[in-house]
Amino acid sequence: MSNENADPQSAPIRADAQPPVTPGAEPEPLELEADELDEVEDDGPEDSEPGAEVGGVDVADFGGLAEVAPGEVLTVGDTGERPPEVLVDEPAEPLPELEGKTESGEPAEINPALLDPDAVKVVHRLRSHGFEAYFVGGCVRDLLVGLKPKDFDVATSATPDEVRDIFRNCRLIGRRFRLAHVYFKGGKVIEVSTFRRSPGDALPDTVAPTVETAAELASEEGKAEDLLITTDNVFGTAEEDARRRDFTVNALFYDVGAGKVIDFVRGRRDLDRQLIRTIGDPEVRLREDPVRLIRGVRFASKLGFDIDPRTYAAMEGAVEELPRCAPPRLLEDTFRVLRGGISEPALKLLSALDALQVLLPPVDEFLKRGGPAVEQVFYAHARALDARFKAGGTFEDAMLLAVLLQPLCEGAPVDEGQGGEGRPQVAQAVEELLAQLVRTARLPRRIAERCRMLLFAQRTLSGKRRRRGSLASFRRHPLFLEALVVFEISVEATGQHAEALARWKEGGVPESAPGAPSPGGEGRGRRRRRRRRGGGGGGGGGGGRAAGA
Repeated sequence: MSNENADPQSAPIRADAQPPVTPGAEPEPLELEADELDEVEDDGPEDSEPGAEVGGVDVADFGGLAEVAPGEVLTVGDTGERPPEVLVDEPAEPLPELEGKTESGEPAEINPALLDPDAVKVVHRLRSHGFEAYFVGGCVRDLLVGLKPKDFDVATSATPDEVRDIFRNCRLIGRRFRLAHVYFKGGKVIEVSTFRRSPGDALPDTVAPTVETAAELASEEGKAEDLLITTDNVFGTAEEDARRRDFTVNALFYDVGAGKVIDFVRGRRDLDRQLIRTIGDPEVRLREDPVRLIRGVRFASKLGFDIDPRTYAAMEGAVEELPRCAPPRLLEDTFRVLRGGISEPALKLLSALDALQVLLPPVDEFLKRGGPAVEQVFYAHARALDARFKAGGTFEDAMLLAVLLQPLCEGAPVDEGQGGEGRPQVAQAVEELLAQLVRTARLPRRIAERCRMLLFAQRTLSGKRRRRGSLASFRRHPLFLEALVVFEISVEATGQHAEALARWKEGGVPESAPGAPSPGGEGRGRRRRRRRRGGGGGGGGGGGRAAGA
């Protein structure tokens, strides 16, 4: 293609000098569509009065809410619904014993022992019914660079309905982008997608039959200059499917039977050169879907690759297009950056692209206003979080947000009294960000509230705020252990409050800093005893007793 060759005089843009992720790191997950993120509205009970004890637990030190189950993990758009754990039927014909070779006896380009056996079953079942089927995307890319994929995705010539007919334990998801999920025991899901082509190349008989199809195609006739993709149910061939994808390294297919990598877009060449490059014109591909900017940053940071200069320039221009994308997609892709153990290099690259002003405005303002010293502290927190992930740690989204936002709370004015919702507040910028994510990006309210509670507890753990109740009640709080982990990451990042952390781990409690405010606020004195109201009748009765005496 005409845009595949970059200027040889142009130096590649490094994502970061970080080493590549070690084998076992999380590979590229499925790209969720906006219509697949179901909003979770869970206001829960009324907030408890600060200082009250709920179930024997003092909730004042966590911002006044204790209605969160310990160990509960909710992600963006998680409704709690889970499909039944079922096992896919055995293939119509037995799987070949390849033992490192192809069906023709030649050595396979990827060792069959590294392939997921259940995903191989899905491929063979589709092929036995006369359809093309290959592994595609991140799993092929990761295997070729020596990483262990977490997921194996399959691309096929079968339509979603045909896939559902072949696998009785299959569920179709999405409206804009129809996908088939085949379920196995243990919660494993093999994702199967149909070969598609770019919507602009669609012919009437190649469009997936949906109710919205006619209206979508008719409306797009008047949007020739608007390249944002709004429908993607256009079936095509394997080559067309590869060319419609975002980056060359993600468009590789693997034929299990032949043991060969199928490359239509020179992805193998870019893998060898360690280069992230869009397929086709970078300006067009980034305008089609600006979220590809975040994906490109994630891949470059994860693999330790350079970014092609023309692709990087197009990413800079695509920042202004990000607000047109669905906020839930932007939030989910941001969380993927934080979950991947690559948050430090990725956030630095997003900041260099000026994309943080759209994704996390308070963080962007904090970094620009604070200067090098503030940047050093912020990225130290990100680096400490990455180390936990690379060591095998797992964190729910509320903890990820708390670690990322903790530097914003340090030194910021905090309202120790009652906020607008009848509860103590953390830093105002953080409160506004959490409220905005709940309102526009469908962040579940429970995740936002847990994040706020974790951040509020940091002041108690560090001794900057006096503990109200007993030590036992504070430790019994459902979020105490998670708050302690966030505090430990902050200590690792800054080197401060190490003594306080040691005391908490030993079962003790650090002394409060001189002048530390109490949970009720500095201006709040001893509570006055409420006078019993007897009413007019009470007064008359009292007078009668006095007269009788």
